[in-house]
Amino acid sequence: MKVLKKPRKQPFNLMPVAVALTLALGMFAAGPADAEAPLTPLTKQINQGNWLAQDEAETLRDELFYQRAVHAYMTMQPALNVIGMRDGSEAEFGKGYQVLPIWKQRMDSRTLVPTPNADVIYSMSYLDLKETGPLVVKAPPNVIGMFTDFFQRTITDVGAIGPDRARGGLYLLLPPGYQGHVPSSYFAFESSTYNVFLFFRTVMKKGEGKPDPVPAVQLAETTRVYPLWAEEKNIKPMEFPDASGKPLNMMYPVDNTYWDKLKAFVDYEPVTAIDPELRGVLASIGIVKGQPFEPTQKQQELLKKAVETAPKMILAMRQLGREDERNRYYKDRQWERAWGAGTAEWMQESYLDVDQRAAFFQYAYSSAPAMVMRTTGAGSKYPYTTRDADGDFLNGSNSYRLHLPKDIPAALFWAVTAYNITDGTMPETDQLLPSTNGYYDIPKNKDGSIDIWFGPSKPKDVVDAAFIQTVPGRDYLVALRLYGAMDAFYDQTWKPDDIVKVK
Repeated sequence: MKVLKKPRKQPFNLMPVAVALTLALGMFAAGPADAEAPLTPLTKQINQGNWLAQDEAETLRDELFYQRAVHAYMTMQPALNVIGMRDGSEAEFGKGYQVLPIWKQRMDSRTLVPTPNADVIYSMSYLDLKETGPLVVKAPPNVIGMFTDFFQRTITDVGAIGPDRARGGLYLLLPPGYQGHVPSSYFAFESSTYNVFLFFRTVMKKGEGKPDPVPAVQLAETTRVYPLWAEEKNIKPMEFPDASGKPLNMMYPVDNTYWDKLKAFVDYEPVTAIDPELRGVLASIGIVKGQPFEPTQKQQELLKKAVETAPKMILAMRQLGREDERNRYYKDRQWERAWGAGTAEWMQESYLDVDQRAAFFQYAYSSAPAMVMRTTGAGSKYPYTTRDADGDFLNGSNSYRLHLPKDIPAALFWAVTAYNITDGTMPETDQLLPSTNGYYDIPKNKDGSIDIWFGPSKPKDVVDAAFIQTVPGRDYLVALRLYGAMDAFYDQTWKPDDIVKVK
């Protein structure tokens, strides 16, 4: 029998392992003598990995502070816009939920405010829910209006597009974060800021060859405002001061008081009123809720530079226009759309249109869904133009003619107004109302169309109601308002002609 022997165990040789390990470690320990470790891209870009020179670091820090101030100016402009309006109004008429100034003879160029409408009766007030708690507002029927927070974000439309559907009704405005009881039978809305802007417009009637404001004023004076939980005996009676004919400065600041007013606003409003990222931008220039705002002398200079340069930047964007031309109302006309084909909240399909929003609030105030929605016979449309038919900017030294085809599609009324391009105020001429509208007896052409004239002096044989005076040497824009726009406007079977320069 053959015996099978077990294989002999071979001794374990560590030499190959040691050699392999030595080679592997050598790959990390040292490379070829002529090779160097590469520098990272940022090390190459920034001073070969060293700190900056002290003066360069300080210059860059100051530049960032300035850039953040410009950004803060542009994003906070909606708030400063309405704060300027509030401060100007309350300085003249006092403050309180019961004070509702009404421009009973229409608003003219003596009121400094962005793009005022001389062709309706304005009622505007500024409510403070932190001071009063929930407020009830009895809105008149047939008002064209809105409530906005102090970032001019619409709380609700009032009127034909609002929940009252032009019948009037009781609106209940609730402060931010309100946890109390909300009674039924009100149109109840919560504001994101304690401060609320009440903006009502009532439509005039046609008088003898001109508008009659009296019925619109009487309707506005039926507005009532009172605290929800106040006892009747403690409710203050309404006051309706006449704001017409008074020199009122309701414009936002153009110096460093801009930042002081912004700081006061940030301190007063709840943290939730401003998103954390924007609060971070404000913090980077020293504006933090509840903390002192004490900019250094250098920072004050940079803030001054920002408040003077940012408006020029916004004006430059408006002047140069949008590359995508979303602001153009028509393919073959110069007329523009203030919202750039976005929503009333400045949203495009995938982004917030911060440039378009800044442009709007430089020359206008109040953005509401009723201004953007395509609502036949309700709401309002505001095509405007800064250029004539040749594409040149409108200038007050020249004479122009605007031809409006017959059957202007406005169920309520139409109006044409001239404004300064810088801030939307009315040109300061002898003509205190640089506007005309469908309530006037404007001569019609044989085909039913009408012509409106602009220039430093009225052309021969043109009636006063068909002429708007301009300031020589001053650029301006023209707005066409259509209240209750009809389908002919939406489907563009009716279009205003371009403004034509004439000799």
